[in-house]
Amino acid sequence: MAGFHVRSVLVTGSNRGIGLELIKRFIGKLNPPEVIFATCRDPEGVRAQELKNLASKHPNVVILQLEATDSASIKSAAKKAEAHLGGTGLNLLINNAGIMPPSTLESATPEDMLSVYNTNVVGPLLVTQAFLPLLKKAAQGSNQKGMSCSKAAIVNISTVLGSIEKTPETFSFVPVVSYRCSKAALNMLTKCQSMGYKQDGILCTALHPGWVKTELGNFQPNVQADLTVDESVSGLMKVICDLSEKHHGILVSWEGNTLPW
Repeated sequence: MAGFHVRSVLVTGSNRGIGLELIKRFIGKLNPPEVIFATCRDPEGVRAQELKNLASKHPNVVILQLEATDSASIKSAAKKAEAHLGGTGLNLLINNAGIMPPSTLESATPEDMLSVYNTNVVGPLLVTQAFLPLLKKAAQGSNQKGMSCSKAAIVNISTVLGSIEKTPETFSFVPVVSYRCSKAALNMLTKCQSMGYKQDGILCTALHPGWVKTELGNFQPNVQADLTVDESVSGLMKVICDLSEKHHGILVSWEGNTLPW
């Protein structure tokens, strides 16, 4: 962890919750990234004000408009990032943006299922496709052996709720059917990416941030999330710093434990 240094990082969904806290943590590192791309759907909106305040104080924070379900928006953000990087690659892509509307086996609709899948699975797929050339450039330009986030990495923020094996432990009090199905698909996408990008030296890992007290985590009226954003992201940052080839293509918790698919 002491030798960990990411020159450039991009975090989607960075105007609130886990995404915003990740931006703050990267800013606060002793050796912060030279470029921190913070993306959100509406950089000029009220919900992005805290992020804008951070960017005004830290010149290494670059806010990019990016809607994860809009391919034109994603491609535009990638072009702007490439221009800003000036020939260097992108070391770390964190696909964090996601949605979790309430849904049960009885209430889930086709529109609900497709909307959640579009944001939570298609979004990370399209974002990764757009930024892949920059990730490859970072990997090719690195003299590091093995895999790490300071070389080139894709981190998909997933959840234990997408673990088929672990479902019996949590289903009764957190059904969220559409969310679970989408994250199971995101886990498969992560595994596929780990196979497809291994030869490029790009680390691909899915991370479970825990059940966090965010807008997503507290939608259940009678069940409360057990982790603060601070606790979750503290753990996530340590895990990110420690990621290596042994974490390639697996699901890891915020505590650093391997979770079953």
